[in-house]
Amino acid sequence: MKRDNSISIDIKIRTLEPSDSLDELTALLHRSYRALAEMGLRYMATYQDVDVTRRRIEKGTCFVAEYDERIIATITYYPPLASRGSPWLERPGVAHVGQLAIEPEFQRHGTATKLMLHCESVARDDGADELALDTSEDAKHLIEWYQRLGYRFVEYANWDVTNYRSVIMSKTV
Repeated sequence: MKRDNSISIDIKIRTLEPSDSLDELTALLHRSYRALAEMGLRYMATYQDVDVTRRRIEKGTCFVAEYDERIIATITYYPPLASRGSPWLERPGVAHVGQLAIEPEFQRHGTATKLMLHCESVARDDGADELALDTSEDAKHLIEWYQRLGYRFVEYANWDVTNYRSVIMSKTV
């Protein structure tokens, strides 16, 4: 599939169902994050096993994007007060997202933006004031993309499961 920022594909966003395969979802995470791993960045999603995927999903709500009845993307939404490890994430009105992953051949077609907008809507419905996320400070392309979506830098964090310093970004919803 040709990568072209001007082409948007028609996707269906839904909640992960018990019948969906966590093995396949974990493999999707690994494929999506492979380019970041090749940059030397050890995101949890580059190496996590199925049990870690399950535990991360159980702390929030996992959404998937389908195209032609195939899961091509995922994101996990965590409501306010479901986060630890960062002063910003622990604030009462701050929800956050993680595990945003798009199949490589479907990247740059608007799917990630649609998933982020979906989670922003869910956060508003949850009464959150802000939706936050974190990424490596070395993933300049991701930071720039999040900035284009309206996210701003709020603080740094260090997680014991990564090999980089993270930037926490947030957006008023």
